[in-house]
Amino acid sequence: MKGGIGGGGGEKQGRGRTLPRLESQRFRLLSIVVGCFVFSVVFLLSSRPDATAFDTSHMTPKASLEDARRPAAAVKTLRSSGGFGRDFHVDIVPQRGGGESRGHLEQSVDHSSNDKAATELVRDTVIVEERRSDVEREAELDDRESSAAGVTSNSDDQPARGVKEEEVQANAVQTTAITGQPAVETTPGQQPAEEAARQVVVKKEQQPPPPARRGERKAPTGSSSRQQKQQQPLCDFSDHRSDVCEFAGDVRLDANASSFIVVTDPTTTSSSGPTEWHRVRPYPRKGDETCMGRITSLTVRRSSTTTTNNPPRCTATHASPAVAFATGGYTGNIFHDFSDVLVPLFNTVKRYDGDVQLVMANVASWWLVKYDRLLRSLSRHPVIDLAKAGANGEVHCFPRAVVGLRAHRELIIEPGRSADGLATPDFTRFVRRALGLPRDAPTPLGATTKNKRPRLLIISRRRTRLLLNLAAVVRAAEEVGFEAVVNESDVGNDITQVGALINSCDAMVGVHGAGLTNMMFLPPGATLVQIVPWGGLQWMARADYGDPAQAMGLNYIQYEVGVEESTLKDKYPRDHQIFTDPTGMHKKGFGFIRQTLMDGQDINVDLGRFREVLIQVLNNLTQ
Repeated sequence: MKGGIGGGGGEKQGRGRTLPRLESQRFRLLSIVVGCFVFSVVFLLSSRPDATAFDTSHMTPKASLEDARRPAAAVKTLRSSGGFGRDFHVDIVPQRGGGESRGHLEQSVDHSSNDKAATELVRDTVIVEERRSDVEREAELDDRESSAAGVTSNSDDQPARGVKEEEVQANAVQTTAITGQPAVETTPGQQPAEEAARQVVVKKEQQPPPPARRGERKAPTGSSSRQQKQQQPLCDFSDHRSDVCEFAGDVRLDANASSFIVVTDPTTTSSSGPTEWHRVRPYPRKGDETCMGRITSLTVRRSSTTTTNNPPRCTATHASPAVAFATGGYTGNIFHDFSDVLVPLFNTVKRYDGDVQLVMANVASWWLVKYDRLLRSLSRHPVIDLAKAGANGEVHCFPRAVVGLRAHRELIIEPGRSADGLATPDFTRFVRRALGLPRDAPTPLGATTKNKRPRLLIISRRRTRLLLNLAAVVRAAEEVGFEAVVNESDVGNDITQVGALINSCDAMVGVHGAGLTNMMFLPPGATLVQIVPWGGLQWMARADYGDPAQAMGLNYIQYEVGVEESTLKDKYPRDHQIFTDPTGMHKKGFGFIRQTLMDGQDINVDLGRFREVLIQVLNNLTQ
């Protein structure tokens, strides 16, 4: 019994000694676990001081891999949209194929300087928003005492600009695509998309940038602006009518090579990227191969001064900026003289107030003589003829240059697209002042007398689209109450004399053709009547003269010829497609339209119908 009792007491005593030992081991194990956790947290915080504490969105393998692949100048921003733990990631990086798009976010992009690389990049720009799931946020609630609010950026990144916080919606992948292909020859050395990522400039919203966080490095202002200036592309190829290159600095025109060279400092120019250069034809008909084939190509490129590369030395230095353009193409036709050259030239150089150097390619001496007064009103410096300057081996140097003209629609300057807010009436006002035309308004009907009636100018064509009953139209106009004046528009006419004649009139009538361009000499408030030949040409008539007339502040009336008024009735049977479906024949091309529907018919207007038009013109003078 004693032995039994004694054995039981020893067993209890042994278990008593084992229990503290187990508790000690558990405590050591717990201490090791807690120590490892604390060490891991301290290590992570010390290795990424700019990271928000316990922000697991940047501790995933995917995030780490994306950060490693991101270019140094990629735009990255962390934002909080309010609420606890609602952090999201806005990143602008080149798209690498694939990816589902859940929406589109309109992003404002600075187009003050767009080249091919930048355009291609913006098309592939992806704005991504990442948001942690509810489960991940709930797991963090036990460890976080406050949300990761505000904006943080590491020292190597630039804050994203132009994206409003309220526009970023939850769980959305949004893509901004801007298309546009340059229609010019470009070197194979164009910058790749990742290199061009550093050249995208996102337009800044009207809000201050986030303040720099403690410990961040800030690049010197001068260095940043210099780099941005160097990255600015030379040319804009986005417009459907014209390519325009604009650049500033040490600009040299090597006339013999028809080349504009922007000389850069090799100490501040990145040597990693290829040299940028473009070949452009400075005439606003870039979709017309026949026309553009007559235009001299100009080369625009960057070049740094090195021991192996010496840009040409200046033979003449100008304090004024240069604007280079061509007067070849379709010039010689008054419509194209104005629509292709003079109107876009005014839109491009008006900002310089006459202190601009015009550089002209494909110059015709008669063209300079005809439009001398307009050119001298645009620039007070002698024109540089590119061909003559090249023959003399001249190198002209400028502080700034523009190659190409900013053209909008036919004979129209659109205020919304003009860099200076110009409009078509600004151009017609300029023409009247340059030519000394006195009238800015027609004569009111009530102010006329029997001996002084309102004047109606009738444009007479001599070769095609003739107004066969012109004499009868003149009599009808006089019977209604006009003083009728007939003028034959000719390319050789002195523009000052023609302008003075037309400015003295209160209305103008003519068959569709270049002679109607003279309407720009009419005083604002006058009336233009366009007689449109048969053949479904209404769209062309309105685009070429109807819309411009209204943009100039003129009253516009479109008189459309019927089958019985056209001589086409004498050439084709009545069941011919030219009468049953004339617009369907437009598929044969503009050559057919011009030869058959425009130059292939003359017109006898119905005097009964036309008399009503003349009365309407007269009534316009009473309003």
